[in-house]
Amino acid sequence: MKLRLRLALTAVVVTVPTVFALVQVEHSVRRRTTDEVIIASTLSQMQSGGRERCEAAPETWMVRSRSPQRPPWEREGLPDGNGGPPSGTVASNEPSGNNGPVSEGPRPGDEGPHEPSGNNGPVSEGPRPGDEGPPRLGPRGPMGRRLPPVSLYPFDGQLVSRNPQAPALDDELRKGVREDGVGVRRYSKADGALVQDLLLRMPWDGGPCEYVLARRVEPAESPEVGLPPLYVWGVPTLILLSAMVVALGPVVQRLRRLTDEVRASSGSRYEQPVTVSGSDEIAELARAFQQARAEIQAQMAHQQAREQTLRDFLANTTHDVMTPLTVLQGHLAAMQQRMRAGEPLESGLMLSAMSEAHYMASLVHNLGAAARLEAGAPQVQHAPVDLNALVSRVLGRHQPIARPQRIALESGVPATPTWVMGDETLLEQAVSNVVLNGIRYGREDGHVAVVLETTRHQTFHLRIIDDGPGIPEEERSRILERRFRGNAARTREPQGQGLGLHIVHNVVELHGWKMTLAPSEYGGLEVAFTGPLMSPPG
Repeated sequence: MKLRLRLALTAVVVTVPTVFALVQVEHSVRRRTTDEVIIASTLSQMQSGGRERCEAAPETWMVRSRSPQRPPWEREGLPDGNGGPPSGTVASNEPSGNNGPVSEGPRPGDEGPHEPSGNNGPVSEGPRPGDEGPPRLGPRGPMGRRLPPVSLYPFDGQLVSRNPQAPALDDELRKGVREDGVGVRRYSKADGALVQDLLLRMPWDGGPCEYVLARRVEPAESPEVGLPPLYVWGVPTLILLSAMVVALGPVVQRLRRLTDEVRASSGSRYEQPVTVSGSDEIAELARAFQQARAEIQAQMAHQQAREQTLRDFLANTTHDVMTPLTVLQGHLAAMQQRMRAGEPLESGLMLSAMSEAHYMASLVHNLGAAARLEAGAPQVQHAPVDLNALVSRVLGRHQPIARPQRIALESGVPATPTWVMGDETLLEQAVSNVVLNGIRYGREDGHVAVVLETTRHQTFHLRIIDDGPGIPEEERSRILERRFRGNAARTREPQGQGLGLHIVHNVVELHGWKMTLAPSEYGGLEVAFTGPLMSPPG
């Protein structure tokens, strides 16, 4: 559903109940005002001679007269819904000069009987000397409507009327007049007309006219019964809805333009920016799209860099694996030829084959560690690690490759276990890489020592020291700066950095430790790790 149509429907849903509520309020105010007019008119008539005439003939007394005031809809200039043409003042049937309220006779739709002209039934009260003049009907409403007649019936203190034509009183009227002095009842007839009964207590006690029932009948077409004419509430409602729909035009246009720009930006891989103008909610939405575009561009650039790094890593790794594998295949082929010829195997050939196999195993372990480090912290499993046992395992694993090269592996650890928190597999791989570099690039009859110390500040100091050729200072700083991203610079030459040292540096950083590279006192390289200790596990 389009936004403009949805907002228009929302306005209709809000407006219709509002109009209905206003109509109900208007009806309530109109009815209350009409009640007040009828009460005042009835009291005025009864106090200005009506009481004497009622008490003189309660069996026949009944008044059908019009309210001396205009109804609320005429005073407010509202139409009555009759649809008749406007007319002037109604001509009265009373002779001029009479001073009392007179009956206008029964009319179609009036409540009460049609009185005969004889003396056998109640008759309308005619003008008498001394009565007030005929009621002033006032100007008609805009549609020519006059206020329906009000019929008055007398009741005594027991709420019994001596007039046989008086309507019966229900419990609602009786209860209302006894509690509040005025009983009010409204109900609809079968033809849709509204009957309004007001039972009033007169300002005197006793007599057959202690209570007076005022009855008024509103025709079905009266505005008090149905809705006001359409042009009263429909035209303003239509104007309001039209104004809302027109006002929403610029908003809808801006939203469409923003939608087109977002789609164009998506089609250009978020290279095309989104226009941000203004400071309203639509501008905030455009600004949010622009921020999302910048974040998506950064993520795409990062993803492209990761993919490029992975491609370089796979290319370099393939080369590193193929090189020792080719050498190992050559050594195995040479040994096979000697065995077929019955010649003894050379120790150097066996040593070289073992070295290549050990290197490939180390390379595979490094690839696994690199994959875990590239995946991030969620792949790292932190648990208590005993560094004493870790050092012992690393040296034991590298003895077979160090012994043929006559390189001595030595260690010095505390007498009690040294516990740290970390990923045991990654930490062991890091220490193993440093030891392997000392063996591979060390000299014959050389040494590789692993020294583990603890301090009073609950920290440990792990040093791997060799007496090999070492690494120049400019190469050491480059290793620390380039980290794992510098895979393309790896080489197996003694002066190279190697994949292992990059992994070592990443593992140390991941655990929050410190790593230093410095020349050893024996002429080689000293790699030192420093980190916090933990309490022994319970």
